[in-house]
Amino acid sequence: MKLKESETIELKRSTAELKEAIISIAAILNKHYKGELYFGIQDDGTAVGQQIGKSTLKDISKSIADHIDPKVYPDIEIRKIAGKDCIHIEFRGHEGLYSAYGRFYLRAGDENKKLSTKEIERLIEKKKNYVYSWGSELSETPISSVKVSTLRSFIKRGKEAGRIGFSFDSPKNVLNKLHLVTRRKLLNAGWVLFSKTGGIEVQVAIFAGRDKITFLDIQSFHGNLFELIEKSEIYVKEHINWRADLSGSQRIEIPEIPVRAIKEAIINSLCHRDFTNPKSNEIAIYRDRIEIYNPGQFPHDYSPDDFIKGTEASIPRNPLIAETLYRSKDIEKWGSGLRRISEECKEAGVKVDFQKIKSGFTVIFYRPEFLEQKAKGVPGNKKSKPVEGLVEGSEKSSEKSSEKIIGEIKKNPSVSAQELSKTLGITSRAVEKHLSRLKEKGIIKRIGPDKGGHWEIIQK
Repeated sequence: MKLKESETIELKRSTAELKEAIISIAAILNKHYKGELYFGIQDDGTAVGQQIGKSTLKDISKSIADHIDPKVYPDIEIRKIAGKDCIHIEFRGHEGLYSAYGRFYLRAGDENKKLSTKEIERLIEKKKNYVYSWGSELSETPISSVKVSTLRSFIKRGKEAGRIGFSFDSPKNVLNKLHLVTRRKLLNAGWVLFSKTGGIEVQVAIFAGRDKITFLDIQSFHGNLFELIEKSEIYVKEHINWRADLSGSQRIEIPEIPVRAIKEAIINSLCHRDFTNPKSNEIAIYRDRIEIYNPGQFPHDYSPDDFIKGTEASIPRNPLIAETLYRSKDIEKWGSGLRRISEECKEAGVKVDFQKIKSGFTVIFYRPEFLEQKAKGVPGNKKSKPVEGLVEGSEKSSEKSSEKIIGEIKKNPSVSAQELSKTLGITSRAVEKHLSRLKEKGIIKRIGPDKGGHWEIIQK
């Protein structure tokens, strides 16, 4: 398979074109924050080889450092391509706007466009309003604070996705290869991604109606980014409605809102948040909608439609975090998140809205059952709408529901499943499942018939 020039890949026949190559590096960094360059390959992708002396790689590295500002320190190696010795350069940078030989360029297709003074000012303003270098700054967190199980799981998923070509050996070596550590301390991006604490919070809540006046449940999740993604996804899946499709040979549980769209929105809200903002990410489940809030401004001068239509290149607020999530396939590619959410919801017939607000950005999923009732003119019930938990929900949440049921039985042994449903804010079907499990475990038993009988707790 031949290589092809693109917005992130540059091909040069030899190091005689070193100056043009350096300009390409700066142009690519100004648009995509990372890229690759090859010496020894023609524009059409044919490998012709590159003569390599003892100091060739060192001279290339020095020339890049001398002529690009802010300085860039790429990874340079010799690669065999079609039997020819070629030089491969992988570079990345998150420090704002890069100049080459004192001038500024921007990648456009496979060409480098020289920027005018007004274009430079506009690009600086755009980056200043959205992209910042927090993730690449050094934290005070040592490598020893890394949660090894999270890091191992990440490497495994990255290898399975074909986006990581190395195995786990030690946290230090892996984090070095991911460019998330310096001088035995984690960069900020590495801290929020893999540390035991993570330093960020997601607040989740279920509200009885369409506003924040009365809540049925409220919790706070803490941990690293991967843990928060998992906890948040499980919470939402446990508190949305599911219906059973019995048309085939097997029962299929179908969510009211596509699970993939929910997960994509959660990942986007954490990946693109402003980590210098002390405000938490929020997930609010209302009777008519689900809101996923991110304390980070949307890219300056852009609208969500620009990214849904795919007409604009991505502008990741936290490039190192976005790149890491891409490696484990938690995000498919930069800038595709909103489009994927929109497509998933369109296919499922679910209305979704993207709102830029002063304090951040919100994705809103409208719950289909409520919209159907509204379209038919059915008056809304001011009481909380029962929600049905996922058939295989999280163990922790399931235990909490079971504990609440036992507590209600202690208060009133004659309590019915319908009464438990109203008290707990879950469907009668979900209540019946919890009661069945408690009976199977020998914790409770039914005395007498369904009507007129009562519950008895036989095991604490």
